Amino acid sequence: MEVPDWIHRYKEKVTDATTAIKKIDRGARIFIGTGCGVPCHLVEELAKNANRMADNEIVHMIILGNTPSADRKFQNQFRHNTFFVSDNIREAVSEGRADYTPAPLSDIPFFFTSGRIPLDVALIQVSPQDQFGYCSLGISVDITKTAALCSELVIAQVNEKMPVTHGESFIHVQDIDYLVPHTEPLLEFETPTVSECTKLIGKYAARLVENESTIEMGIGTIALAVTEHLLDNEVKDLGVHTEMFSDCLIDLIEAGVVTNKKKSINKGKVIASFAMGSQRLYKYVDSNPMFEFRETSYVNDPWVIAQNYKMVAFNSALEVDLTGQVCSDSIGHHFYSGIGGQVDFIRGASRSKGGKAIICLKSTALNGTVSRIVPRLSEGAGVVTTRGDVDVIVTEYGYATLRGRTIRERVLSLIAIAHPDFRDELLEAAKKMRYVFEDQVPFLARGTYFPIEYEAQREFTGPDGYPITVKVRLIRPDDANKIKDLFYGLSEESIFFRFLTPLKTLRRQTLHEFYFVDQESDISLVAVIPEAGGSKGEKIIAAGRYLLNRITNQAEFALLVQDKYQNRGIGTFLLSHMMRIAKSKGVDAFIAYVHPKNVPMIDFIHKTGKLIESKLSIEDNQYTFILKL
Repeated sequence: MEVPDWIHRYKEKVTDATTAIKKIDRGARIFIGTGCGVPCHLVEELAKNANRMADNEIVHMIILGNTPSADRKFQNQFRHNTFFVSDNIREAVSEGRADYTPAPLSDIPFFFTSGRIPLDVALIQVSPQDQFGYCSLGISVDITKTAALCSELVIAQVNEKMPVTHGESFIHVQDIDYLVPHTEPLLEFETPTVSECTKLIGKYAARLVENESTIEMGIGTIALAVTEHLLDNEVKDLGVHTEMFSDCLIDLIEAGVVTNKKKSINKGKVIASFAMGSQRLYKYVDSNPMFEFRETSYVNDPWVIAQNYKMVAFNSALEVDLTGQVCSDSIGHHFYSGIGGQVDFIRGASRSKGGKAIICLKSTALNGTVSRIVPRLSEGAGVVTTRGDVDVIVTEYGYATLRGRTIRERVLSLIAIAHPDFRDELLEAAKKMRYVFEDQVPFLARGTYFPIEYEAQREFTGPDGYPITVKVRLIRPDDANKIKDLFYGLSEESIFFRFLTPLKTLRRQTLHEFYFVDQESDISLVAVIPEAGGSKGEKIIAAGRYLLNRITNQAEFALLVQDKYQNRGIGTFLLSHMMRIAKSKGVDAFIAYVHPKNVPMIDFIHKTGKLIESKLSIEDNQYTFILKL
């Protein structure tokens, strides 16, 4: 049998790092592989040869590990140009000794293939070749494969510890100029300890993931916090389409949460472009057919992302203004990270059927002294996700859905998830900028508007005879327009019995009364159903509220159910839930004042089985009912 030509040529390509690095010319643009796939041995040798280098540009995305070429003493020999400002390059960028090129990940391969950023050399890391002459880029395909194919000179560190991964990870030895055998442990990425604040963010973000969603996870504490709550929430048949991932994905797979069986494209596969984690992760992906590593030109293509049904993308931010502009790559004028895949996945997930694009951030910085939700972005802060692209923002106080909402609605939604210490300040700033009405009432609640313990859900028969899922939750200030829709969907009789006057319009003062509650002594709830057409919004079909009299320890309550949803048990469900909340807070009884002609409400109260006292006042023309808790 004839020996393939590549086998003979392969032997000629094998050399040591010193010899290979000396092939690099002065002034050459050098690409270095990504993340935990950085060829550390080659990078160190590059620095050792600094004395023979001059004006060499080093291009990379995320570069981890020891990076001596970024040292101040080598600034005449090397200048880094990064697409993402990681920890070990941040000081150099801040001091002007390194460059930052902002770009969505999906665009970067085009820079190489089009020659906009021509590459002379690629330093990559691969697995040993197989019987057909193919090496695997393993955990770092991303932009690395494109860079290798576009470079004039390719030097590969051949590492026996690099896993062989499926997908577009392979590069033939014929496409490599020099092979440098050097086995060493791959770099590992250790996720910091998850704080209680981050756990809360993860809890709210995970609640937005439905069964059969496809998720983009990322790495870091947010991803870990979301994972923990996805395990607790018992969601089923999730898929994964993500630019990068870490160890927490294994937990979801082994728990049966991620199956990839219901994906609309790449069914049965985890689609990713690179991985950063522990040795456990690297062993798990080695020759594992569930994983397909592809170039970012595919993984991060918004058109591809959008084809995933119920695509849910999780990304982070440094600052968000009240209109929804998201800064993710800089703190003022100082570049801190990068655009990465945020824009790609925001746009892709937003266009996915049933998809959600989620931005997560802590509500404060600098030990709680600074709000991350601000009236306007800091001077110099860059907008990564525009107010036109933004979808959902999550903090430890809940989530705000912004896409398709007015500036006024956005402001109220974002203030509701800001830290309570800054809500009044943000509201006053919004009033000065005419974002909200001047008579907008303050935010009384000092905690979250999204307490799970106040929520309940049940199925009922809808007006059309089909089942509907009704969810009861706390009312929020950004529910104003939904309350108006509820009001104008009521009959004149229902309006009269609820407000005891024939209202033709809903004044803002009356509207404010619905949500001007403190959640401690007073509670205001709404019953919602999904909006028609399967959109991500909600429609309020009922509202209930109680106000506590601290002297008598009795709470006056009122209910309002849209006419076509009456007599279906929804009002009883809402009242029972309010009673449970009131009882848990130590309230003794409910009291209601009802017009004598409001026969449906009178019958409703009697049917509760809680009535302990009733009295008719001729003077006030109303019944007084007291219900035990």
